[in-house]
Amino acid sequence: MKRMWMAFLSIVIIVLISVPGVREIGFSPASAQSRALAPAPGLIEEENAAAEAAIPSTSSAQHHIVKTASDSTLPPAAKATSLEKESGPQAILAASSSRQASTPSAEPKKEKVVYLTFDDGPSKLTDEILAILEEQKIKATFFVLGEHAQKSPEIIYRMAEAGHVIGNHTYNHKYSELYESFTAFWNQIKRTEEILREITSTRTSLVRAPGGTYGHFDSTYFQLMEQGGYRVFDWNVDSGDSKRKGVPASEIIENVTSEKLEKEMIVLMHDSAGHEESVKALPKIIDFYKQNGYSFEVLSPEQKPVQFSLSKKMTDRAAPAESWIENHVLPNAALFGPGQPLYVEAGGVQTKLAAGEYKVDQGQLIVPLRTTLERLGAEVSWNAGSRNVIVVWGELHLTLDPERGTARREDTEVPVEIGTDRFRSQGGSLWMSLRSLLELTDHPIISVTNTAEERRVQSL
Repeated sequence: MKRMWMAFLSIVIIVLISVPGVREIGFSPASAQSRALAPAPGLIEEENAAAEAAIPSTSSAQHHIVKTASDSTLPPAAKATSLEKESGPQAILAASSSRQASTPSAEPKKEKVVYLTFDDGPSKLTDEILAILEEQKIKATFFVLGEHAQKSPEIIYRMAEAGHVIGNHTYNHKYSELYESFTAFWNQIKRTEEILREITSTRTSLVRAPGGTYGHFDSTYFQLMEQGGYRVFDWNVDSGDSKRKGVPASEIIENVTSEKLEKEMIVLMHDSAGHEESVKALPKIIDFYKQNGYSFEVLSPEQKPVQFSLSKKMTDRAAPAESWIENHVLPNAALFGPGQPLYVEAGGVQTKLAAGEYKVDQGQLIVPLRTTLERLGAEVSWNAGSRNVIVVWGELHLTLDPERGTARREDTEVPVEIGTDRFRSQGGSLWMSLRSLLELTDHPIISVTNTAEERRVQSL
């Protein structure tokens, strides 16, 4: 009798296992509960048919609808119809994608990026760093000092040629000058900007404040730099290679590798003289980030800059006059933004003034005298004693006196009255109408064109 009961039970189990939807029997209480909530096989088939009618054939979307129906008190077909009426087929697909993205297996990996940045260069050590970066196939961002760039333009050129990004770190790094007033800081930024432009033929809007912004920038500095079109970057990883003289490579590596890893890491290092240990530490720092799955990128004006918070102890220094801001800061942003460039041709030479490097006032093109003439091939100097501008362009020798409003050629004794209103002072530079400037230098204008893409002036 016992054997008969055992045989009977075996047959029942085999029959139950063969029925769809009950193969999970005997797994666990949890699976049994899930099975109890699942719709019957006939309803699943009905739901799949409704789903296929509602959206394109996509297995993941169908799976989502089944799952939704199984968790709802609505019948499967009614649930699918409700979703379609509420948001349409595309919303169902979007909901499916959203549901799947939330599962750990389908979650996209977050990209981790490290930005290697070097301050205070260039120096002889910079070439060693460039060699390491080249070997590792990595690009970096160099915040350079104008006075060093002026002495070693060839290193700046090599940086640019290798595809590294160059940022502005002021001219001389002297805190006592830079943080005495915003105008002093601004003047150093503009001075370095022009030095770099002469070397690389491009402008950089990337700026790093010496010592960082904390305790140095007040709200005026932050606001006016942003209005001027600059992007000021601090850092979130300090290598500590400038905390004192001769910080050993082992300590530099420890400082970097002990920082909590974030999605975005901006590492502060230095390539100025005396940082040989930083060069030694660089390969291991690179290896550390590679082992932790980071990609190496360069800073860009398009990204949101990492900035220190404003120090609560910092009091706002006196802001520049409104007229100074209007003449210096506000037009400056156009240098880095879209706008019409101005092409000027004179004496067979053509040069370009970017948007923001010239003005349009009552139909006149107003240009910086020295910048424009030097780009066209003239030599321009300032005689501090007589406060005159000396222009030498080929055989032409011209003396301009802005205070008296006169112009005098070398071969004449009597100056020509042109009027003081012909000259304008802005940012420590003299500006003139382009037409007046070209006529005074024997290059009368023969054509002017203006399109949506550019302005162009051609002269003899």
